[in-house]
Parts: sequence; structure tokens; C-alpha cells
Amino acid sequence: MEEVYYLTQEGYERLKELLHDLKYVQRRKVINEIAVARAHGDLKENAEYSAAKEKQGHVEKSIAETENTLAMAKVVDVSKLSTDRVTFGLTVTLYDVDKDEEVKYQIVGNFEADIKKHTISVSSPIAKALIGKRIDDCVKVKVPRGIKEFEIIDITN
Repeated sequence: MEEVYYLTQEGYERLKELLHDLKYVQRRKVINEIAVARAHGDLKENAEYSAAKEKQGHVEKSIAETENTLAMAKVVDVSKLSTDRVTFGLTVTLYDVDKDEEVKYQIVGNFEADIKKHTISVSSPIAKALIGKRIDDCVKVKVPRGIKEFEIIDITN
């Protein structure tokens, strides 16, 4: 059974941009690096050549992984989601009981998560605890530093 990767439209577009960069910028760059290193002579003792070939391997692996993710992607139209319960793609405003402050997270796919952008992976402990909950529900989440307690204040698209 093949795995499905749920993505927001924004995440899907970012992955397409990443793939384009890998194929048409990074790949060409590493090919040029290999050519320059090859021009330096003996390939057996050429550290630049070895490093460039290794980099090429990483770029090609990234291309294959990104192509696979895009092929298996299911784009979720966040604007059409019901906000009566927390689900993938929605933005949740929480009251952090320990810190006495509000925090806001959008629940996104693993490839989109970026805590600086207030997006968390659907497979993260916080998101897992929130999925299916409603406004005013309280959740306790086991995190590396112990137990965090949140109250759901709002759920939006």
C-alpha cells in the first residue's frame, strides 16, 4: 500500500518550487563542480571531485524523494474544511496554561512543518492530541520537557 502525503496547497507549491530548484539549479551547479574538479587531474586523489560526486548523490536523492512526495500528495483545500473540530490544515488558537499565553498553529504535513511559521506537523505530539477536539476542550500533551496543557480557544481555516 502506497503512502499518501497530505499537503496544503501552499506546501504543494513550495515542494514544486524545491523540485524545480533541485533539477534546474542545484543539479547544473554540481555538474559544473564535477567538471571543474575533473579538470584538476587524477580523480583517485582528487578531494574536490569526490566531494562533488557525493553532493551529486545527495541532489539526485533529494530529487527522487521530492518527486515521490509530489506523486503521492493529496492536496487539501483548507478553505472547505469544517471548523467544528480540529483537523489537518486548520489553524488552532490555544491557551498555553503553563506560560499563560496564547499560541496559534496551523496543522500541516510533515514536509511543511516550520515552527517559526507557526506550522506544526500532523504527526507531532501536539497535533495528534488536538485532532478531533473542539473549541473549549482541554488537552494534555506529553512533550520532551514534560506535560503541556492547552485549552482550544479557536479553530479557523
